[in-house]
Amino acid sequence: MSLWLLNHSSTFTLTVVTVGGTILLAVAGSVLARRRYPSLAQGEHNDMVGVTLGMFGAIYGIILAFVIVTLWTQLDTTQTIVATEATDIALISRDAAAFPAPVRADVDAALSGYVHGVVEDQWPRMRAGQPSYGATAEKLQKVFDALQAYEPRTASEKVFYEQAVARLNDVAGQRRARLDMAEQELPPLLQALAFGGAIVLIPLTFLYGMRRLRIQLLFVSAVAGLVGFSLLLVFVLDRPFAGDLSVSPAPYKEGALAQYWGG
Repeated sequence: MSLWLLNHSSTFTLTVVTVGGTILLAVAGSVLARRRYPSLAQGEHNDMVGVTLGMFGAIYGIILAFVIVTLWTQLDTTQTIVATEATDIALISRDAAAFPAPVRADVDAALSGYVHGVVEDQWPRMRAGQPSYGATAEKLQKVFDALQAYEPRTASEKVFYEQAVARLNDVAGQRRARLDMAEQELPPLLQALAFGGAIVLIPLTFLYGMRRLRIQLLFVSAVAGLVGFSLLLVFVLDRPFAGDLSVSPAPYKEGALAQYWGG
């Protein structure tokens, strides 16, 4: 469900629904609480509620900060993996320029098939949270076959051949890391802490009484808005290949790899 929402809704829509919905629910809950318990407006228990709210808010804030930083680091790491894989593919293509024309053509054809497979076949699978290790395995194997079938003769060819093979091994490792990242998601326990904490924190604000309803609702809305926006960040950053903030396949189409896309 979360993947479907990320892939079929804009970040703006998710912001309106998540943050706006949280604020509306908090305002409605606060109004109902004041009507049900009119004495809350007198603020008789504000000292106790204030201490409880402060302690819980601090703990919850630390948890949310940890979750958001972790997810942001995960997204940044995924972008680095993708960029590094694309760079190594481009460098293999440049190394192959030192080989005889027929060998160079075979390597370029195999590399072209691989980058097209990554972008056109593997990427939609990763966006759906269902990466397939076999989807591009055959195409990557063709690159290995093209290099393994060639026996370098000159000293220059041997140097570039060794570099190409080393980078291809790196590509295989980065491919595995990329597919692993596509399956990553926030552990259920942290999800429960992040979203369950909001269910506890926001109702606590209803108990902090203020004589003027407008001020009360402003206070509740501010807390709910901050919590809602934090939960939105958790939601959109949880899957690095889904949503508007997802990792882009652009590195596989840029620079030296643009030749494989008719650029």
